[in-house]
Amino acid sequence: MGIRTSDLRAGIRDVSPLHLGIVPFGLVAGVAAIEQGMSALQAVGFSAIVFAGASQLAMIELLGANAPLAVVLGTAVVINLRMLMYSASIAPHFRSFAARWKTVCSYLLTDQAYAVSIARYGEDRETDLLAYFVGAGASLWVVWVASTLAGTVLGSGLPPEWGLQFAAPLVFLALLVPTLKDRASTTSGLVGGIVAVVALSVPFHLNLMIAAVVGVLAGLAVDTLGGDR
Repeated sequence: MGIRTSDLRAGIRDVSPLHLGIVPFGLVAGVAAIEQGMSALQAVGFSAIVFAGASQLAMIELLGANAPLAVVLGTAVVINLRMLMYSASIAPHFRSFAARWKTVCSYLLTDQAYAVSIARYGEDRETDLLAYFVGAGASLWVVWVASTLAGTVLGSGLPPEWGLQFAAPLVFLALLVPTLKDRASTTSGLVGGIVAVVALSVPFHLNLMIAAVVGVLAGLAVDTLGGDR
């Protein structure tokens, strides 16, 4: 299967505004890794292989606290369970892909790549789906690894007043807001956010999964009761 370069570039172009949020997120990941005793090579390798910002930060924190390996891996799995929902949603568009390309796409699947791709697929039936997704996902990977490397070089020298700890929430907010198109989705987002904060003390970041389930149920309830009619 060939790659249409125009759609490859379109994927890079459409996701590029989100690169601005990835850079400080990656810097934080690099700094955190160095502060927890990782070498620059380990930190960059970690980012290149795992390629999952939120779970990486949680894993780095747990490794620094000498948590059992099972807890570290379990936490990463729980945080990334949302990828199952993304996969189920986007899989119908990938049916014609060769197995090797499906493997590549599964590795490149992130919140940002999913968000821009699923929006594009719904609007433009002529898009080369593979090229567009690879363009979006691969460009995010490059920015993520490069910004992590920059974070390891800067170490703990980044001024705290830069507020880089807010990078991750801002990235997710940028993805969330455009999806709140009706009462059901808005209810789902608000309820999920509130539950995530209220259940913050639940161990191993399980508050995220609890919030996701409760938010989805709230949205379904509003939709079933005719909240958008």
